[in-house]
Amino acid sequence: MTERLESGAPKAWYGAGLRFGCTSCGACCTGDPGAVWVSALEIARLADHLGMSLGETDRRYLRLRGIRKALHERFNGDCIFYDREGGGCRVYSARPVQCRTWPFWEPLVETRRAWQAVCEACPGCGQGELVSQEIIVRRQALLAKAREGAGQE
Repeated sequence: MTERLESGAPKAWYGAGLRFGCTSCGACCTGDPGAVWVSALEIARLADHLGMSLGETDRRYLRLRGIRKALHERFNGDCIFYDREGGGCRVYSARPVQCRTWPFWEPLVETRRAWQAVCEACPGCGQGELVSQEIIVRRQALLAKAREGAGQE
């Protein structure tokens, strides 16, 4: 019989939790291009944080990829809000759910091997606070809900 968590989710290979402590190194915000999807609620939160209208925030910081909105990136792949000189995320308190849930995205914790690859790229993975599987599952659900709001299945 499969062991289950209080939430009913089956216990994963990381049932005892995973360690993560952000070092603010920016590795997850810089380098290889990617997409940080944003929902209407997240766009509104960013606009409020930046003291801008929704339209101005959209024009300056967002792009349409298919039918979804994503944050712009600089030519080198860095997130538009990451400041290498100033030391980090300029919208940290209003950052999108996708950023808030790093590094616990489902594909990154699916297997020990996948998690090890994340740990090799991110100095905070495998270090710091022990994050329970329950919390990891909640973060994954939060990300799934945010993706639905961003029009991503």
